Amino acid sequence: MLVDFFLHLRKHKLPASTREYLGLLEALQAGLAEHSLDEFYYLARTCLVKDEALFDRYDQAFGAFFRGIEAVPGLAPALPEEWLRLMTRMYLSAEEKARLEKLGWDKLMEEFRQRLAEQHDRHQGGSKWVGTGGTSPFGNGGYHPEGIRVGGESAGNRTAVKVWDQRTFRNLDDTVELGTRNIKVALRRLRHFARSGAAEELDLDGTITATARNAGYLDLLMRPERHNAVKVLIFFDVGGSMDAHVKVCEELFSACRTEFKHLEYFYFHNCVYDFVWRDSHRRHDERTPLLDVLRTYGPDYKLIFVGDATMSPYEIMQPGGSIEYHNKEPGVVWLRRLLEHYPAAAWINPETERIWEYRQTVGMIRQIMGERMYPLTLDGLGRAIQQLSRKR
Repeated sequence: MLVDFFLHLRKHKLPASTREYLGLLEALQAGLAEHSLDEFYYLARTCLVKDEALFDRYDQAFGAFFRGIEAVPGLAPALPEEWLRLMTRMYLSAEEKARLEKLGWDKLMEEFRQRLAEQHDRHQGGSKWVGTGGTSPFGNGGYHPEGIRVGGESAGNRTAVKVWDQRTFRNLDDTVELGTRNIKVALRRLRHFARSGAAEELDLDGTITATARNAGYLDLLMRPERHNAVKVLIFFDVGGSMDAHVKVCEELFSACRTEFKHLEYFYFHNCVYDFVWRDSHRRHDERTPLLDVLRTYGPDYKLIFVGDATMSPYEIMQPGGSIEYHNKEPGVVWLRRLLEHYPAAAWINPETERIWEYRQTVGMIRQIMGERMYPLTLDGLGRAIQQLSRKR
């Protein structure tokens, strides 16, 4: 079937090579498109089409070949049995979820202290004790609209307001090779944003003209070289829900390291508070107070946040609302301090823009940012760069 598909693309004048076809087979064997025809569409386009100008021709050829087919044979997903058991335990109907009560910040903390004092044994399921599964506000692997996750992995509900667990975040790799065409195209916009005159470089057009006028004798002309003059300060959200966006954030980070001569970066988790860090592996020992950042880097820096803005509202508005430690001042206070100090600022969100309206805290962060939130897409980066480039 795939051989016929390859020949079908060639028939539609798409210059896919045999080596590129073998690369597609290797990608399929590595499990990079296991779940849907849509995934296969993007994977095949990545492997077989090297020119954006041919994307429309590829779409027409793909649609003609797979018309009426909903799945590619052999790409059915294989779900581990333990995943299915966990999903069965945590499944609740919409009516059952609606009946679960949000306790509120103070009551939630008081109830948690009381459970820790009273409970002495491991518990599984149920609606009260600290345990796994069930609908208790405390534990992991279950569901509650507002609870405290104790140990274990996230069940994917993104409703925990505190996490009682040692969390290990990874640093972003600034040497990763840019792997998506969108980021490469965005680099051209970053270059336009980042460069302004100084120094010298060869004026090729001028040299050719002068040499022609000089009867063929070489006449080298120089001109001012364009160099990086813009200063950029980036804060990357890492860990938790941002783990799903590590690859694209690494690509953006690598692009920024390439394009900006004056670049400073720090990491935070969910919302900025009184400290940030440069090394996620040593973030509990080597922290940088945010006040030091404000004193060190002047208002001429362009401030960029990169994060999905998905968290508990308490993390933004409540003292002590941080998911990991007791912050004396709420996150909104620190965000506003940064925005007052750096008038040129933007928030880049890797989550698709169409779901922003369904995330309460995305709306809150957008309001704090003065609506200066943009998706991590080619168009979104372009709008963010235009915003940061405005004279103030």
